[in-house]
Amino acid sequence: MLKNNYKYILLLLILVMTSCAKRGSITGGLKDTLAPVVKLSFPKNYSTNFKGTEIKLTFDEYIKLKDLKKQLIISPPLKNEPLILPTSVGKFISIKINDTLQANTTYNFNFGQSIEDNNEGNPLNQFKYVFSTGSYIDSLSISGAVKDAYTKDVESFVSVMLYDVNDKFNDSVVYKGTPRYITNTLDSLKTFKLENLKAGKYLLVAMKDYGSNNKFNPSKDKIAFNKQFVTIPNDTIFELKLFKEVQPFKAIKPIQASGNRLIFPYEGKADGVKLALKNKGVDLPIIITKFPKKDSLQVWYKPLKTDSLSLAVSKEKYNKNFTFKFKEQKKDSLNITALQNGVLNFREQFTIESATPLTKFDNSKIKLTNKDSVAVPFTTKYDEYNQRLFFDFKKDFSQNYTFKMLPGAMTDYLEKTNDTLIYRLSTKELEDYGNLKVNLQNVKRFPVMVQLTNQAGDVVATEYTETNTKVEFNLVEPALYLLRAIYDNNKNKEWDSGNYLEKRQAEEVVYLSKEIDIRANWDVEQVFDLSIPYTPEPKKKVDKNKVEKKKKSGF
Repeated sequence: MLKNNYKYILLLLILVMTSCAKRGSITGGLKDTLAPVVKLSFPKNYSTNFKGTEIKLTFDEYIKLKDLKKQLIISPPLKNEPLILPTSVGKFISIKINDTLQANTTYNFNFGQSIEDNNEGNPLNQFKYVFSTGSYIDSLSISGAVKDAYTKDVESFVSVMLYDVNDKFNDSVVYKGTPRYITNTLDSLKTFKLENLKAGKYLLVAMKDYGSNNKFNPSKDKIAFNKQFVTIPNDTIFELKLFKEVQPFKAIKPIQASGNRLIFPYEGKADGVKLALKNKGVDLPIIITKFPKKDSLQVWYKPLKTDSLSLAVSKEKYNKNFTFKFKEQKKDSLNITALQNGVLNFREQFTIESATPLTKFDNSKIKLTNKDSVAVPFTTKYDEYNQRLFFDFKKDFSQNYTFKMLPGAMTDYLEKTNDTLIYRLSTKELEDYGNLKVNLQNVKRFPVMVQLTNQAGDVVATEYTETNTKVEFNLVEPALYLLRAIYDNNKNKEWDSGNYLEKRQAEEVVYLSKEIDIRANWDVEQVFDLSIPYTPEPKKKVDKNKVEKKKKSGF
């Protein structure tokens, strides 16, 4: 009887436990979207009369440090980097200062977005720890925006600096000195704000500092500067435009590329450079051409047998001589390539490119016919520097053309001739193109170059105007385009960069604030007000969780 009671009691307990288990299920709960909070700091944030060497920050949850070297900006900069621990996950941060702090100075440790919670990666945005070695916190500030002098978008992580202008100041401070104050535009911001500043006179500079050493290296870095010194306090919104300086011409030792060609690298601009190739003191006949997409020239010479060659380089007051061993190598061969394939657009000239320089042309061995086999007159023009031959002829819409080049039509400098070459091209209908009329407003000065560029920034078409405020781009392929105007101050029909020591800004470039959609068989009229500066849209923040969900769902 007792045994049976125990069985009933045990069965009842099992039923109760099973019933309780079915009442609910464990879920992850709401997603954490809150940033970490600083619960305690020692010494307290915004302390004065700071004398210590260590700072401790305690948080309300476990945190981790991300991209600390990029994100953390210490102003004024310290000569020695502080030791920041731990590098792993924890609830506190320890900052050990390994430097002698300046007296009566306010220091600002801006962590950017480097402090994140450990679970969801929510950043503690722009957290600053501020203290003063004096009796008060400096509270002045200046702000502004950083732009690129030529392209419509500026790179990320641009440093903005203030240098003391005092009796020891000179312009070389950006190369050798240390800024008094510094901040950074970080990865998504194009604006800046320098805070906790002391009243005084300063040089304001922005720098894309590829060496991350707060020193201007003109061969690599970009720089921007405010032409006048800045007196603080100041409520001006400053605009700084970054440019890459053109370096003084410098020759680099040539490289033998083949049995008949040298590659001659250089820095700066090669316009006006003179080269003399010598074999045992005797000048060799040479042809100089541009090496594509590189700061290099190609020096072409007839094959020869020798132990060594010398190259004399001169440009204005610059002179340099190179001597190098000559090696037996394979010779370059004539190779012809057409730059257009299939379709020839109306704004283009049919162009062929040669692997070796061409010296002779026989147009009687070149035939151009249309789809009815009727001969079409043409003229040619050779660009030796770029090794390109241009064909000019009257193009008709919706037409097919055939170029037939018989052997001997082209001869290169090594007396090699082409084989039979046939190129077939077609043109589109008039309705396949669009036209753009641009009305310039508020032009400050002339001349102005108006350029149409594609999304990558490549120039599609240029119109140069010295007086006219109306320019046209006709027969343009349908696409999205950017429009920009360049104030050509020195009238050389190209954009010129600036120079810091000469206190010369880059030539001004103004972008239309929107893209232009040119469609087939459309005429677009666009007002371009040059008094309205282009303002880039801020980058949209990507929700990593949404991206992962899309990847998993396949959409």
